[in-house]
Amino acid sequence: MALDSFDKTDVAVVVGASGAIGAAISERLEGHFKTVLRLSRSSRPQLDLADEATIAEAADHAAGYGDLRLVVDATGFLHQGEIKPEKSLRALSVEGMEANFRVNAMGPALLMKHFLRRMPREGKVVFATLSAKVGSIGDNRLGGWYSYRASKAALNQFVRTAAIEWSRTHRQSICVALHPGTVESGLSGPFAKSGLTIQQPDESAAAILALIDRLTPEDTGSFLDRSGERLPW
Repeated sequence: MALDSFDKTDVAVVVGASGAIGAAISERLEGHFKTVLRLSRSSRPQLDLADEATIAEAADHAAGYGDLRLVVDATGFLHQGEIKPEKSLRALSVEGMEANFRVNAMGPALLMKHFLRRMPREGKVVFATLSAKVGSIGDNRLGGWYSYRASKAALNQFVRTAAIEWSRTHRQSICVALHPGTVESGLSGPFAKSGLTIQQPDESAAAILALIDRLTPEDTGSFLDRSGERLPW
C-alpha cells in the first residue's frame, strides 16, 4: 500500500480512531503523512459526534497542522445495551432510531460540514466515511435492521449531496461512502452470520486505504465496497 496519490507533507485525520477499524487505519497511515490525527471521544481534542462544538473545534485543530488532505470517518453505531438491530416493526423504538441516526447519519453530516471547508481547494482531497451494504435500498432482500439500514441510507444521501456541492469549489475533491465488509469488532462481531467471511481490522484497513489511493474525482459521490465495486443505492 503506497498511498502515492498523497504527499508525505500532508495531514490525515481518522475519526473514530479508538475503534477496531479506525485504529487499524490510523496505524497504516503512519509514515505516509506528516501528521496523522486520531480523533475520538477520548482524544485531545475530544470529538463527540453528538456535540457539534467538539466537531468544529477538532476541525480547527486539524487544519492547524497543515494541508488536510484525507479525512476517514470510521465511526458507527449498531447496538448498545437494550438497543439492538430490530428484526420486525414491533421492535422499533424512538431511542433506537435516534441512536442510529445520531451516530450513523447526523454525526458524519456534521463532520462534512466542518471538515470539508477546511481542506485545500487544489489537489487531491478525500473525505471517506464507512457506510454499510445493508444501507442499500436496492440490495435489501432480507428486511429487518430497520434503524441501522435507514441511518446508513441517510448517510449515503448526505455523502452524495455533499459531494456535488463540494466539487463546485474543490474540483479534485472526492467524497465517498465505503462498505468495509464484515470486520471482527465490537460493532458487528456479535451479529456476524454463520459462514460469512469475517475480516481482521488490519485486512479491512489495508483494502480501504488501497482503494482510497486509487480514487479519482470521477468517483466522488459514490457508494463503493472495499474492492472498489459500485453498490446500488
